[in-house]
Amino acid sequence: MNPPIRFSGPVKAALDQGRPVVALESTIVTHGMPWPQNFETAQAVETDVADAGATPATIAVFDGHIHIGLTGEQLEMLAKAEKVMKLSRADMAYALSEGKTGSTTVAATMMAASLAGIEVFATGGIGGVHQGAETTFDISADLAELSLTGVITVCAGAKAILDIPKTLEVLETGGVPVIGYGTNVFPAFWSRESTQKAPLRLDTANAVANLWKMRQRLGQQGGMLIGNPVPKTAEIPREEMAGYIRTAIDEASASGISGKNVTPWLLARIVELTEGRSLATNIALIRHNARVASEIAVALTN
Repeated sequence: MNPPIRFSGPVKAALDQGRPVVALESTIVTHGMPWPQNFETAQAVETDVADAGATPATIAVFDGHIHIGLTGEQLEMLAKAEKVMKLSRADMAYALSEGKTGSTTVAATMMAASLAGIEVFATGGIGGVHQGAETTFDISADLAELSLTGVITVCAGAKAILDIPKTLEVLETGGVPVIGYGTNVFPAFWSRESTQKAPLRLDTANAVANLWKMRQRLGQQGGMLIGNPVPKTAEIPREEMAGYIRTAIDEASASGISGKNVTPWLLARIVELTEGRSLATNIALIRHNARVASEIAVALTN
C-alpha cells in the first residue's frame, strides 16, 4: 500500500522520533466557523497541542495528496477557500484522484491519521444518528469509522443536534468503548451533560493510555471514544440548548435541507439563535479537547 501522503516537516520528525502527535480535523476550519474565527481557532488549537507537549497534525486534502500537518500559509488558504469538499470515507479517494480540495470530517481524519501512524485525534463533537433517522436513515459515517479504525478520538460528545441515545446504541453495536473523561454522564457538546450515562469512565490520561494498550494486546480493532465535557465556564445548559436546537431542526426540515448540508447549516443557525454564544462554546471545547488529547498522546509514549 502506498497512500498519497505528504507530511509536514515537524510531523515527520515527531513520528520518526517516536514523539507524541495529535491529529486535528479541518472541517471545523472550512465548514464549522466563519472567517476569521476559523483561522484563529485553528492556530490556537495547534498552539494548545504544542504547549501540552505534542506535535499538531491538521489534516486536509489538496493537490492530489493527504496533507498531514499544514504550514501557516496552507492553513490560511484553507480557511479562506470556497467550495471545499467536506470529505468522509466515501469520497476521500474521489477528491484525491480528481485533485479536489477537501477538508476532513471525523471519519476521514481518523482514516488519514491511521494511515499516517497517528493514534490520537482531537475534534469538537462526533457525528451520529440524526433526529428522525428511523425514516431518513441519516447516520454519520463517523460511527462506522470508530468501529473500524484504530484511533483514540477525543470529543465533547456527540453534537447535541443528534439523537444521542441512538448514537450510543450504534457505538455499542460496533464494539466502540465510549468513555466519560472524569464524568459518569456522556457530554452533549455545548452542554456538559446529556440525558445519557457514559458507558465507561476514566479520569486520567494514563488510564486511557493503559486501556488502549490493553486493547492492542487483545488484538481488538477499532477506536475508542473519549467524551470530554466542555469546561463549566463555557457551557450552555442542556435545557436552554434544547429550545435552540428544536427551532433550528424544524427550520432545516421546512427548508428541505438534508445530507451533508444538515450539520453545518444547523450549527450556523444555532450561532444566530444564541447570538454567538454557541460559537464561543465551540471554540472553548475544541481547545479543551486538544489539550486532553495531547496529554493522552504523551502518556502513550511513556
